[in-house]
Amino acid sequence: MISLVALVIDKVITILIFAIVIRTFLSYLPHLKSNQIISLLYDVTDPLLKPFQRFQIGGAGMALDLSPLIAIIVLNLIQSLIRSLLVRPFF
Repeated sequence: MISLVALVIDKVITILIFAIVIRTFLSYLPHLKSNQIISLLYDVTDPLLKPFQRFQIGGAGMALDLSPLIAIIVLNLIQSLIRSLLVRPFF
């Protein structure tokens, strides 16, 4: 039962990582933001990216937003922790 829950969490994290990558590419196409599906994508990924948006490089005019990269790294760390718990036997 625990492995099933961990497997579901693992798949959800994978989907969230793909959603962040897609959102990052779509951020270069601002005219698509009015689409309902893309709006849903922003609604799902915003809570993941907001805590990391203070990590920016550059000035106010040309800031490089590193929040997608940092969020993906954190999600990968959580995912690897869950996977290590699945492999390790419980004694």
